[in-house]
Order: sequence, then C-alpha cells, then structure tokens
Amino acid sequence: MAPAAGVRKKGAAAVGFPVPRALTDTIKGAWQNKQQLLTDPRHTALLGVFLCLAEVGVSHWVIQSVPYTEIDWKAYMDEVEGVLNGTYDYTQLKGETGPLVYPAGFVYIFSIFYYLTEHGSNIRLAQYIFAALYLLTLFLVFRIYVVTKKVPPYVFFFMCCASYRVHSIFLLRLFNDPVAMVILFFSINLLLQDHWNWACFFYSLAVSVKMNVLLLAPGLLYLLLCRFGLLRSIPKLCICAVLQVLLGLPFLLENPTGYLIRSFDFGRHFLFQWTVNWRFLPEFVFQHRAFHLALLTAHLAALLLFCVHRWPRRSGQSLLALLKDPAKRKPSSHRLTANKIIFVLFSSNFLGVMFSRSLHYQFYVWYFHSLPYLLWCTGTRVLPGLAKILILGLIELSWNTFPSTALSSGILHLCHGAILLHLWFGVPPDETWASRPTTHTPTKRKD
Repeated sequence: MAPAAGVRKKGAAAVGFPVPRALTDTIKGAWQNKQQLLTDPRHTALLGVFLCLAEVGVSHWVIQSVPYTEIDWKAYMDEVEGVLNGTYDYTQLKGETGPLVYPAGFVYIFSIFYYLTEHGSNIRLAQYIFAALYLLTLFLVFRIYVVTKKVPPYVFFFMCCASYRVHSIFLLRLFNDPVAMVILFFSINLLLQDHWNWACFFYSLAVSVKMNVLLLAPGLLYLLLCRFGLLRSIPKLCICAVLQVLLGLPFLLENPTGYLIRSFDFGRHFLFQWTVNWRFLPEFVFQHRAFHLALLTAHLAALLLFCVHRWPRRSGQSLLALLKDPAKRKPSSHRLTANKIIFVLFSSNFLGVMFSRSLHYQFYVWYFHSLPYLLWCTGTRVLPGLAKILILGLIELSWNTFPSTALSSGILHLCHGAILLHLWFGVPPDETWASRPTTHTPTKRKD
C-alpha cells in the first residue's frame, strides 16, 4: 500500500496549480545572473516591481513620521471653494498665497480632492491620495523604461528611494505639479501604444492642470508631423484646443479676458527668494526683461537646433518633408520607435527646464523622472556610468539645498550643461535599434 500511496501523492502534486513556466524561467535566470539583474535593461520590469513595492512602505513611513508642511494646499482649497460657491470670474478667485493662476482642469481635479478630504481639512487623507499618485507615477514611468530598454536597472534606486525632494513634493507639500505630471506620463504611455487621439486628450488635460506641460509641446508637434503629416495632424491639435475650451467654458462665459490672463499668464513674475537655478545672479538681472528675452531666445534656438540636427528622422529627409502625408515620403520615413518618441519628448522638456526664467523647488518633478533616460539614451562614451551617477547626485544635492545658494545653482547649471552636451554629441536612438516600432502605416489605424 505504501508504494501506491506514494504514487498517488506524486500524482496529486503533478496535477496541482503549476507556476507559469515563463515566470519561473525569468526568476531563475535573474537569480543565476544577479549582476545582470542590476545592469541589463531587460530586467527593468522585475526590479521596477520590487522598487514600487518598497515605495509603498517608504511612502507610508514618510507620511507617518515626517511632519507635513503647509505651503499651497489651503490656498488650493480656498480657490476651488470659491468656484464651488458660484464664483466663475477668475479675477475674483484667490487663496492665502495669492490669486488663482492655474487653468480650469486644476479647478475640477482639486474640487474632487476638496470633497474627498472633507473640504480640505483631512490632510492625512490628502497625503495618502498623493501617495497613490506617486506610486501611479512610478508605474507609468517604469512602463516607459521597460519599453525603451536604455537605462541599467541599478539607476532606478536613485530615481526611487534616494530622492528626498521628490518624496517631499508628493507627500509633504501636496503641490499640483505631481497631478499634472502623472496625467502627462499617462499620455506618453498612450503614445507608445499608438493611441494618438487619447494621448492628445490627456496631454491637453495635463496642460489644464499646470502650464509647465507645454514645454513638451514642440516635441509633440514634431512627432505628430512625423507620424501623420500636416493635414492629418490638425485633428489631433484640435483635440487639444477643444478640450481647453470645454474645460474653461464656464469661466470664459463669465470673464474670458480674466480667465486667459490669469490661467495662461506667460509673463508672470517670479520671486528671487525662491529661485533654485539663478541664485548666483544679482536680483536686478534676474528680474530684468532683457534677461527673460535672452532666455526665451536661447530656448527657441536650442529647440530649432535639436529639431534640425538631433531629433531623429530618416536620412535625407528635410523638415519640410514632415509636412507631407507620410505615404508620399520615402519608404518607412514616417515610422517611429519608442526610443524616438521618448527622446524627442524628454529632450524638448529638458530644454524648457534648462532655460526657465526661474525654477522653484516643486518644479523638480517636471524633469526628475526623465533624467536617467537623458543620461543613458545616447550612444556615447563621453560620460562614463560613474560620471552620470555623479550628475544625478549633484542635481539632487542642488535641489535639496534650501535656501538655494550661488554654489548650488551654479552646480545645477553645470550639470544641465553636461546633459545638454551629452545629448548633442551623443548618437540619438537610431532607426534600427531593437525597440519594436510603435507606429505603423497610417492607413491601418483611425487615430
């Protein structure tokens, strides 16, 4: 009887619930090649899962252990409360820190937060909502890095657990910048999945929360022209424009001039005391209009140079060729890879950050999660891995210096300059790299 029982026991084990072979092979291979787990970009997903789980604990610890600092949350709640009480004139909406200066999407989203947090009084619940946004941001960012396969996984330890400033912005300050960025990263993920209409919709929604998202607009326009040509890009641009009108309609009907001036104020003045990037300048230079015009000129010139020389396109294709229908261009000149899309968008955003008139501490999230890609995406040996890690560390140090100093802002500009030179002299992600194409013949999709 014993042998028979043994046979039955063995058979029962055989017909249990087996672990999927692909998963076991992945885990076994990763364990056998532990060094590759940290250096091979193909293992980004596995390490990303581990880091996201670790961030659950880190976020909970930060919320429970580190005191919350009130800066703008109460002002946000006062501003949306005014709207909820029936005031649609933007010039009459204000909070403790000043007037409402964000587009209508901000009002709607923070009105939801207003109700969820008992009219903004339940700060601890608000912190956990922003912790969820932080984890969602990490998930969306890791999806980008999994697809592009350019950055060694060990770098993501610096992107996650090591950033004091980013945890502070999300969990201890409750700024609106993280809300805009999580929507933006969702839009970028849609682009990688070839859902251009929905990507434009959510891109415009992100702009309606905070205008810094417009820094990616030149890159997005370039990609639309590359993918669809001029005529077929117009409906996508209309999606962006129409959404802004619909969201702002109640305020446009009440006081259109007041809404446009307050929510899309490109000439607003920044206080010198909060600048992170220009502390080494005299205050009168920082506030001078000639300085602002010089930065704008440099920004536009850098965008033009990148558009002409660095943003990838088919060899022999001029910029004017992008205006044509892709079917009338040279074969495959309209195809985009994931790396092309991310390189164009992230570099467009970086140029905007680099030439900003002022960077405040919460603005760090505008480009923080793109820094690993910017440093590792190009095929060059000018910057070895250790130098790239050093740049990440010095940038983090600059953003953690409060108040900023001439030295910290100078170091920040040196690091930005090194990244710019790295992007300029390196080889951008090429046409034949192993990333699968994310777009196909335009006639095969509706959007």
